[in-house]
Amino acid sequence: MTPRVLVAMSGGVDSSVAAAILHEAGYDVVGIAMRLAPEPARAASRRRATCCSHEDFEDARRVAERMNFPFYIVDLREDFAARVMGNFVSEYLAGRTPNPCVMCNREIKFDRLWKRARAIGADFVATGHYARIDRDDAGRFHLMRAADQSKDQSYFLFSLTQNELSRTLFPLGTMTKTEVRARARELGLLNADKPESQEICFVPDGDYAGFVERAGRDRVRTGKIVDTTGSTLAHHAGMHRFTVGQRRGLGIATGAPMYVREIRSETGDVIVAPREGLSSAGLLAREVSLVDAREGSDAPIEVEVKTRYRQRAIPATLVVSSGRNAEVRFNARGPAVTPGQACVFYRGDEVIGGGFIEKALEA
Repeated sequence: MTPRVLVAMSGGVDSSVAAAILHEAGYDVVGIAMRLAPEPARAASRRRATCCSHEDFEDARRVAERMNFPFYIVDLREDFAARVMGNFVSEYLAGRTPNPCVMCNREIKFDRLWKRARAIGADFVATGHYARIDRDDAGRFHLMRAADQSKDQSYFLFSLTQNELSRTLFPLGTMTKTEVRARARELGLLNADKPESQEICFVPDGDYAGFVERAGRDRVRTGKIVDTTGSTLAHHAGMHRFTVGQRRGLGIATGAPMYVREIRSETGDVIVAPREGLSSAGLLAREVSLVDAREGSDAPIEVEVKTRYRQRAIPATLVVSSGRNAEVRFNARGPAVTPGQACVFYRGDEVIGGGFIEKALEA
């Protein structure tokens, strides 16, 4: 029996080529687009590359028609607003810096994809993510970095489990972006040279602080900008306007560059320090998940950890405790870490797991 695969299609070249590759490989492909961001929020960005807009859905539909497989649109705006946009606002208002793409993949895209896949009798789900899945001789699945390191998106997928990986396909994992575009041209896809979407889909103008203020106006916490000696340097209009490591836009004049070192949600104070005062010894993480649950045994695990998507992975020791918490100790003085961001654990090219930064450990 021909295996059926439900492919998430955004209208971009990556998901389009992923669907086409699977179709050519003999899978029974069903395309699905997820309507996530409210359409009015996207109106201001018509001249910029976007995702999840009406135009994107039309691009995806044209690919499905050309390849002759069914295509559907599912409206997930209510779930997206509650589980991604709501989290985004709440995290910023609590003095943390969220990563909405991680939350969207975990809470919306894969969760809803698997539910839809079961409903239509699909054996697999697939996306255009740049990541790889390997299976060893013992039948265990391993989430791996993409062959194209410059496009690798394994960071966003750390919450996938053994069961989920067994039913997931990443057709682009061994390809480069250049190869993907070339394949799209060979297939005659009209979106072969479509620009990539860069902005947060529900904040197309890039003004995340304004978005947070409009959505959580009565919860904005003002406070002081304070140096490490306790001296007040200025007052600010809301701690959601700051993130750890930030230099620009602080509204202070000290004669030397200052950076945000800490945001104290209980007082609203933003602590600043010179660059050398930003380093940390490690971090505490919450909501930790491991790709292979057998790894979590309270025993130290040697890993490399990324605390931001574009950050270089650094050597560290990981100890996962009960309750989905973990302590990460850097092997040497590490960078500033930002509460709310995802921290992802690697062993070479393999993703071990990840979680969300709760706080830094002092250097």
